[in-house]
Amino acid sequence: MTQTTFFNFTLFDGATDHNQPAAWFTVDDNTGRLTARGHGTPETTDHQVDLREHYVMPGFFNVHTHITLDPQSFSGDSGQSEAEAGVFAFENLQTLLKSGVTYVRELGTNYDVDVKLKRLQHRGLLPHTPHLLASGRAFSMTGGHGDSPHGGHAVDSPDEMRKAVRTAFKHGVETIKVMATGGVMTPNDFMEDPQLSVAEMRVAVEEAHHKRRLVAAHAEGNPGIQNALDAGVDSIEHGFYVTETEAKQMVAQGTYLTPTLIAEWTIPEFGKGQLPDWEVKKAADALDDTYVNLRRAYQLGVKFTCGTDAGTPFNGFDLTPAEFGLLTKLGMTPAQAYQCSSLNSAALLGVADDYGTLEVGKFADFQVLAADPLADTANVQQVDKHVYLSGKREF
Repeated sequence: MTQTTFFNFTLFDGATDHNQPAAWFTVDDNTGRLTARGHGTPETTDHQVDLREHYVMPGFFNVHTHITLDPQSFSGDSGQSEAEAGVFAFENLQTLLKSGVTYVRELGTNYDVDVKLKRLQHRGLLPHTPHLLASGRAFSMTGGHGDSPHGGHAVDSPDEMRKAVRTAFKHGVETIKVMATGGVMTPNDFMEDPQLSVAEMRVAVEEAHHKRRLVAAHAEGNPGIQNALDAGVDSIEHGFYVTETEAKQMVAQGTYLTPTLIAEWTIPEFGKGQLPDWEVKKAADALDDTYVNLRRAYQLGVKFTCGTDAGTPFNGFDLTPAEFGLLTKLGMTPAQAYQCSSLNSAALLGVADDYGTLEVGKFADFQVLAADPLADTANVQQVDKHVYLSGKREF
């Protein structure tokens, strides 16, 4: 067994709210897990890596991505072949890792490409990509948000949902995405339009939970947010118009919220003159309300995760680090914003024993920064950061 000790850095481990100066940790080169940690004089092992007084923090989770999309195309999956989807997905996964994202939950992929890429990843044929939880195609009602030739399952009854979810699991899907409301990118529906019914979503939850899998609900407005909560989903995605009553229900049920703030921010910021007026207006109208509603939900104790909806217009796969600055607008400190990733996202996905924080026994997935991430969230947006998976440098 060989070991590598990293030393001479300041550590934010993702579990606390402070830095540890003059830190070091040791990684088992075979398992990729931390075996020891401390500060001051490092232990002597087979290999020593001097991190030259830089800052180390855990790799990020992004629990809401769309890796087959091109954020500069604005056309969804229109005309996209499966080969093109696969190339986009591979490149986008590499971009995510380079930005510091070491764990991804995909939530809606054309052609089930993520499931197929996961198989290649297991064979070691997908270099420089983060850990991946695959969803395949999302589940929507006929004509609803996400109903597309290559990117969605259209279901219109509980029985159709049950059959579709069971089939998806048969083909290798690891998590389920359902559409409880309309959305910004669909021309003929709105955030307040309810879509899949409580009964339909409840069946998805039942089938997923039988396999110890999760269900995430796209739910931007009401009554769809309430419907998704009553169906028992594990996470609300977006949740822009979450009410006080719904927030309290989320706390009681242990439901997580993935706010995807950057996805809502980029459309009015960059979309004028390039996107349809109706799409820009829908996003702009919601943004101010979103900050008020989500700030209240956070104050009430709802657990927030880190996800960006990457792949939507102007929402690049390198922008996960920018989400943390937006989270601080909800009243979080930088440490609390990062813990949406290191603690809450890992807990939601059920992998907190192995990933998320830099504690002994966990995998050494981390990033090395030139400036203090606790001083300013802008510091995690460093382009030339170093990124490690299991103690091995990837970028």
